Amino acid sequence: MTKSIKLSNIEISNSKKLSLIAGLNVLEDDQQTFEVAEKLKNIIESQGNAFIFKASFDKANRSSIDSYRGPGLDKGLETFKELKKNGYKLITDVHEINQVEKISEVVDIIQIPAFLCRQTDLIKEACQVGKPLNIKKGQFLSPDQMKNIIDKCNSFGNDQIMLCERGTSFGYDNLVVDMLGMSKLKSFHHPIIFDVTHSLQLPGKGGTSASGRGEQAEDLAKSGVSLGIAGLFIEVHPNPKKALCDGPSATPLDQFESLLQKVNAVDEAVKNS
Repeated sequence: MTKSIKLSNIEISNSKKLSLIAGLNVLEDDQQTFEVAEKLKNIIESQGNAFIFKASFDKANRSSIDSYRGPGLDKGLETFKELKKNGYKLITDVHEINQVEKISEVVDIIQIPAFLCRQTDLIKEACQVGKPLNIKKGQFLSPDQMKNIIDKCNSFGNDQIMLCERGTSFGYDNLVVDMLGMSKLKSFHHPIIFDVTHSLQLPGKGGTSASGRGEQAEDLAKSGVSLGIAGLFIEVHPNPKKALCDGPSATPLDQFESLLQKVNAVDEAVKNS
């Protein structure tokens, strides 16, 4: 039986209407964060989708020492608390064990980054705070190997797991999405989230940063949704060319509403067939 994740009035499930994990790659400034969150909320909820706002407080895995990482844990917590006061459901990623408990007091879902998905101690700590987890499949893992991560979570007493596809390494500086592999992930009976944005990355192609193919977000999103999945993960930006991190893979905010309308049409066709 396929599992689901419940957050008060939200149910995230492969059989339910598509949920959206959407937001910013990383916190840049509060004004931008609150404006983007409000615009996304209005767009997503007007189309009947569940919305969880995403932003990172620290991008620890950077190409260069000069890359922008974010405001850090303390400032990030302040921003998340303000968003929480305004009724937003929140998700963010953790990179170190000592971040987990503090983050769990504010967010609704904890995200495990792809490069850390096999870090047993991090998984253990995240499981033990009792929050649902969005675990990104490492670019280096086959879908079958995610079963070992599910077993780890179960051994630590947490089966509130979403499995997130974010692309697979294909030679140097390139990622591809294996749609058959995503179908394999569904066979584990957990909600499947498709991270469209990071699947569009071209790691290292920018020299000291990743490049990307943000203009192809709609194509990839519609393809993933055609499999009948629980949700999409999409990062937006008001001006991707000026984004401080991963701008080339971000979806321009003013194009998001049109994209969502199109993927919803696919989702409805698949789930009502």
